[in-house]
Amino acid sequence: MRPSRYDDIGNTGNTPATSSRWDLRRLNPPNRLWGSNGVTFGPDGRLYVAQFLAGQISAVDTATGDVDVVVPLDGPVQAPDDLAFGADGSMYIADLTPGRVWRRSPEGTYSLVSDQVRVPNGITCVGDRLFVNEMTMNGRLLELFPDGGDPVVLTDGLALGNAMQLGPDGFLYYPHMIGNQVWRIPPDGGTPELFAEEVDDPVAVRFDKGGVLVVLSRGPAGIVTRIDLATGARSVVVSGVLGLDNAAFDAENRMFVSSFGSGGVTEMREDGRTREIVPRGFSGPFGVTVDLRGTVFAADHYRLAGPGDSGEHDSSGVITHELQTFIHGITADDGLLHFASEYGDVRTYDPVGRATRVRAKGLDGPTGIALAPDGALVVAETGAGRVVRIDDTDDTDDTDDDTVTVLVEGLQHPVDVAFDAEGRCYVSDDELGAVFRIDDGGDGRAGEAVAVAEGLGAPQGLAVRGDELFTVDTEHRCLRAVSLTTGESRIDAEHLAVGLPPGITRTEPALFAAGMPGSPRPFAGLAVAPDGSLLVSANGEGSVLRLSPRPPVEG
Repeated sequence: MRPSRYDDIGNTGNTPATSSRWDLRRLNPPNRLWGSNGVTFGPDGRLYVAQFLAGQISAVDTATGDVDVVVPLDGPVQAPDDLAFGADGSMYIADLTPGRVWRRSPEGTYSLVSDQVRVPNGITCVGDRLFVNEMTMNGRLLELFPDGGDPVVLTDGLALGNAMQLGPDGFLYYPHMIGNQVWRIPPDGGTPELFAEEVDDPVAVRFDKGGVLVVLSRGPAGIVTRIDLATGARSVVVSGVLGLDNAAFDAENRMFVSSFGSGGVTEMREDGRTREIVPRGFSGPFGVTVDLRGTVFAADHYRLAGPGDSGEHDSSGVITHELQTFIHGITADDGLLHFASEYGDVRTYDPVGRATRVRAKGLDGPTGIALAPDGALVVAETGAGRVVRIDDTDDTDDTDDDTVTVLVEGLQHPVDVAFDAEGRCYVSDDELGAVFRIDDGGDGRAGEAVAVAEGLGAPQGLAVRGDELFTVDTEHRCLRAVSLTTGESRIDAEHLAVGLPPGITRTEPALFAAGMPGSPRPFAGLAVAPDGSLLVSANGEGSVLRLSPRPPVEG
């Protein structure tokens, strides 16, 4: 069993999850590198990995797979997406969500290079010169000056820039993620040139030690395209690494790749064969659900995934079902899956037909989602402080045919929703520290929130099992049970790996960055399986926990 990433952050006092009522089991090992993004080799020969979702940077020994945190998540850097080393050994960091570029000196001190870059992503050093581009429409490619001076814009009009590098011909090469193109420009400025078209979903351009251009695809197949600069000849391989993000070559010309979709570090050969260095795993997980067959699904920000002891999965024990952009809440429904995205929409997905239907748009940070007894969707609209209901009033696929009505409003930060056997709806609020029952307001009016449990820490995931309601308290790292008949409550499990590790604080990055999706809010989901077990999104370490009820002790 790999160590929990709680321990990687330095929390040596972490206590394993415990319960006197339930048997606890991880359905997959913890993930040490979640959402791995920019990668580059440092002066010490280790591979440095920017972890956008984690808010930290780690160094990986590619010989042993050992991981050391170098830039911790409780430092000034909030959401590192790419990094580069200067000639003096300084590390330069593209801090995407807050729009900052940092310098970390070889001694470990931080200084702000610029806060004038929108959604900074691709970053590279050419000797002692520093270049960065913007991952936004009509983005810019700029030269920055760490010792002072105004940025110089080399060009604009980028259609989502990303990882770039200087080629052996003296040009800076960079992708247009929208448009499937690779462009180049002289570092001293000039007219940008379109170098390659019809490149599959380019997310990063890199050069191997022989000067061959290597373009990574962000799609599900893990396509890598190699282009000879002199002849334009191409070769394409399919690696199967979902959601490639970046690559780096060591002194022996071995390529190591990262994955925004599933983290980890993988060595990839020219023919597409791979060797795992740091196993991939969950990016969260966020919401969790179980279908009637007992299959566990997790909303994992960039993808629909699940833990499992069967099916196709890598050594992380995580099955990737499909790329599904920005999903956080999830619930299963008679062969369908319903998603809520913190970025504003609610979707229904048919896994068999692989068809997605948008049910609502423009909501304010929807998180938890549940199916009402009459088939309507009920969603915790976190940012708006309310719970809404989505009714399908037509059999067409037109979003306008779905009606959104408010069930209750005036909450502080509702996170998840659940129904009991009588059809009553409950909602957790992690800022009020309470769980409420929503009583019908009648005559089409919004209902009333009636507290059923107060004085909690930060209740998030919510589920009803029989006549008891369960919630995941991320502040106290426990599973709490509340009797729906007596109102009595108890703690059923402690020391859960949910939320930030104890003693760690982090400046929470913004949900949006210059109109682009920023950093999602963590969500520790909870679900009840058909066999009566509970499933917890242990998002503090990247696993799903199954809690199975212990048989009563005879005596």
